[in-house]
Amino acid sequence: MRLMKNGSLRALVFAGVVCGSLGAGPGPVEPFEIERGLVPANRVDSLVQAGLKKRGIEPAHLCSDAVFIRRVYLDVIGALPEPAQVEKFLQNKAPNKRAALIDALLEEPRYAEYWAMKWADLLRVKSEFPINLWPNAVQAYHRWIRDALRENKPYDQFVRELLTSSGSNFRVPPVNFYRAVQGRQPTAIAEAVALTFMGVRLERWPEERRSQMARFFSRIAYKATAEWKEEIVYLDPTPAGPLDAVFPDETVVRIEADQDPREVFAKWLITPTNPWFARNIVNRTWSWLLGRGIIHEPDDIRPDNPPVHPELLTFLEREFVKSRYDLKALYRLILNSRTYQQSSIPRSRHPEAVAFFACYPVRRLEAEVLLDALCQMLGGGQGYESAIPEPFSFIPDYQPAITLADGSISSPFLELFGRPARDTGLESERNNQPTDAQRLYLLNSSEIQRRLQNSQRLRRGLPGRKNPAAAIRQIYLLILSRYPTPAELAVVEAYFRGSGSRPDQALNDLAWALINSKEFLYRH
Repeated sequence: MRLMKNGSLRALVFAGVVCGSLGAGPGPVEPFEIERGLVPANRVDSLVQAGLKKRGIEPAHLCSDAVFIRRVYLDVIGALPEPAQVEKFLQNKAPNKRAALIDALLEEPRYAEYWAMKWADLLRVKSEFPINLWPNAVQAYHRWIRDALRENKPYDQFVRELLTSSGSNFRVPPVNFYRAVQGRQPTAIAEAVALTFMGVRLERWPEERRSQMARFFSRIAYKATAEWKEEIVYLDPTPAGPLDAVFPDETVVRIEADQDPREVFAKWLITPTNPWFARNIVNRTWSWLLGRGIIHEPDDIRPDNPPVHPELLTFLEREFVKSRYDLKALYRLILNSRTYQQSSIPRSRHPEAVAFFACYPVRRLEAEVLLDALCQMLGGGQGYESAIPEPFSFIPDYQPAITLADGSISSPFLELFGRPARDTGLESERNNQPTDAQRLYLLNSSEIQRRLQNSQRLRRGLPGRKNPAAAIRQIYLLILSRYPTPAELAVVEAYFRGSGSRPDQALNDLAWALINSKEFLYRH
């Protein structure tokens, strides 16, 4: 595109304004930070700042309102705010406006859609090989997950239903948890349970401990029905005698013949004093919202991988149990903290500043969120593809990518940008690392260029040609969720004047440059 010939605009977009790449300074960096001190908002901040002080790490400044609204929209509902929403928030002078926005976003319908995507990754919601849930089951399972999140079902109840349900995988959606495990041996099932609900890699445990945990899942059986791809998950009634087993905390239990071993394990797991259950989900949630776990990786909890802030993890566990496993209450606690609302620009050069949460960790948008953002800004949709036969694979072009129920339905864009295959349930299966192929696609894609040229969204409602400054501000609000700085505005206005009689081309060039900036592509 013609923009690459203009050195000043290229330098502005690709080098000068990238969050996280700027060095620490004595004062806040505009427009990403504000002067207000990082005063603790809740106990989360007191515990984090005590840990930072002990290590001589200076916390970052508070992020600006413009950064906050973009960040919290992406982190809670997986979408960018509309320009009008940004302007309204920036003009709001209420001292509690951030907390009010958090509450409003947690009630948005898209909240359940976005977090259902997260859980569908962990629970391996996928029709085709190697999971083979099949389309009917996938739709039922995904709907059950989404509805549980929308209703804010207590987390202990959510997990108990997944572990203890029996019946048809088409009619009792949570039984698909057992069908989504690649192996049907008790050990394979136990490994999936430990990974998902305890954050533990069971394969690292001694053989005896693994076999003891597998006993709780040794009576699960499966049978087909006359309906295509339907399967019944049930408790095998064949064993007549009692079953002796040992819980992961080494407590011995005898399970009578008329008891369901899954029920016994689930009751142990969701006990408030269980050392794995609440710890796992609060650590995962922290990782989802702040880019890395208090224990990192979040699904690799073990004695030789300690938390960076032990007191913080204990506090979050207790608060979560006290709230009766209320996930939204956990989100509110973290999102309202000054730790979450820090700038992404570090003030300390300590090598562990990011690991100890001295700033908000910069990370690239997920593939689905990035695709939806491009469609939101440029209009149009995305053609999805799958080996699954119609009608199950028919997805309207306008359907947001975060709402895709089936991991088997994808697109070249989603594959390129690291959407997980949903084969393992591991957090690391999603690859958010940037690649040369991704950069080349965004820089040179004829699809991106076509969308820019044909986008009515970029032009609808923009000020006329006689007011380029207002048009530039609207483009910045649409793509970066903030106003341009005076320096940026001056450079872009000069570029617009140099475009002569082609203001539409200049507008396309600006939008293309901002889309290729790290500020757009990353959470910050």
